[in-house]
Amino acid sequence: MKKWALVSVFDKTGVVELCRDLSDLGYSLLSTGGTARHLREAGLPVTDVESYTEFPEMMDGRVKTLHPRIHGGLLALRDNPSHVESMDKHGIESLEMVVVNLYPFSATVARPEATYEECVEMIDIGGPSMLRSAAKNHRFVIPLVDPADYAEVITALRADGLSMEHRKKLAAKVFAETAAYDAAIANYLQGPADDMEFPASFQYYGVSRQPLRYGENPHQVAHFYADADASAATIAGAKQLQGKELSYNNIQDADAALQILRGFDDFETPTAVAVKHMNPCGIGLGDTLLEAYQRAYEADEISIFGGIVAVNREVDGELATLLCQLFLEIVISPHFNSQAREIFSKKKNVRLLEVDMKAPLWNPLQKQFRRVTGGLLVQAVDDAVQSEWTVVTMRQPSEEESRALQFAWRAVKYVKSNAIVIARDMQTIGIGPGQTNRVGAARIALAAAGASARGAVLASDAFFPMRDTVDAAAEAGIAAIVQPGGSIKDAESIAAANEHGIAMVFTGQRHFLH
Repeated sequence: MKKWALVSVFDKTGVVELCRDLSDLGYSLLSTGGTARHLREAGLPVTDVESYTEFPEMMDGRVKTLHPRIHGGLLALRDNPSHVESMDKHGIESLEMVVVNLYPFSATVARPEATYEECVEMIDIGGPSMLRSAAKNHRFVIPLVDPADYAEVITALRADGLSMEHRKKLAAKVFAETAAYDAAIANYLQGPADDMEFPASFQYYGVSRQPLRYGENPHQVAHFYADADASAATIAGAKQLQGKELSYNNIQDADAALQILRGFDDFETPTAVAVKHMNPCGIGLGDTLLEAYQRAYEADEISIFGGIVAVNREVDGELATLLCQLFLEIVISPHFNSQAREIFSKKKNVRLLEVDMKAPLWNPLQKQFRRVTGGLLVQAVDDAVQSEWTVVTMRQPSEEESRALQFAWRAVKYVKSNAIVIARDMQTIGIGPGQTNRVGAARIALAAAGASARGAVLASDAFFPMRDTVDAAAEAGIAAIVQPGGSIKDAESIAAANEHGIAMVFTGQRHFLH
């Protein structure tokens, strides 16, 4: 009897090398469509599934491996006499290995231009069926779903074969992969969160990215899992070029920095963000990336120490030199040129992360999760962009003030509530995060801005419950305010703004971030 390996992969990374090794180990290759052609072009002998099953592929390839000779060869227990008798009676041979990876459903759904029909065609049926059959019968069949496992399996086969623990590990990976795949399909077919009721139940499936030395504090154990379909636009999919391993707090802060940075994508201008403890301590936009960074740095020269800097353009040698003058935990950029890499190499502990700034940060179907004791809170992503404002004061903001208000309103969205941001010239100059009362947050932000607050603008993530924040802003010389409005005492705040000659706009939309 032949020793069959069934190979049918969408991602053909490493498959030729794997199959060449399998042939050397005495395996006969059984394959389908494009994979079979790919292997033949590499000079490998391949048997087509349709010649093995004596049943043609049909319906544009939808039906090819759903056949008793395939699944019988995968599911049969070799030590069960009745199973062996059935195999002999129906001419079913044992399949010793299945090498399958799935159609890229999530990647297809993530493409904005993908049609419903295209997405549905990317729902793989035969692949998960073969993988699940092989994984269920892992005592006798080796299931391989991840190209990263190819080399280890070949090494084991050349030695003493795969241990039961190794087989169980591969089977577990299969069921995790197919579970995540099915969850992604269910989420897609249910539709976006804002167009549907949330499902009665759901599953989250993550892939181990790395063990962490500890969590928020040294006495807490922790691990980092990436979404099964995490893209290169995310921290989970980022490429680390140098530096120590990311810690639990590093990952949280880096994610916050990336979300803030990408929140200014539609400004289409060089942007730099400095983050400390998941709050921005400086945001700057400029005509050049160097100017943007200098504005972010000057916003708070103290808090940036030991923080994270994220930029949306390539880091060159000049900027790298400035960044290396500080103690920074992480620098995030779409690219570091060779001169920048050379300069950073002298500061080996600084983590450099390359992140794709062109891909969407959020999949339209993604939701945000927050664990609470005994449960999980789930919500749609706050990706709203303000389009219409209402001027509620006698004085209209000037054109320059309007631009600063738009910038400040975007920035305050990413500051922990209660949040106040003072800004001017596309630069934050004072940030008051996470206070238990709004006027307290305003006083912190105004104190940080100092004399620069005169003529600047103020943004608040939620309405003013009373006029005290407006009075404090006026005392510091604030020229214009943006806030959601909606308080029962809005009239008092508007009156205060008119008394002080401050322009104030209402957005009708708040941005709490707890």
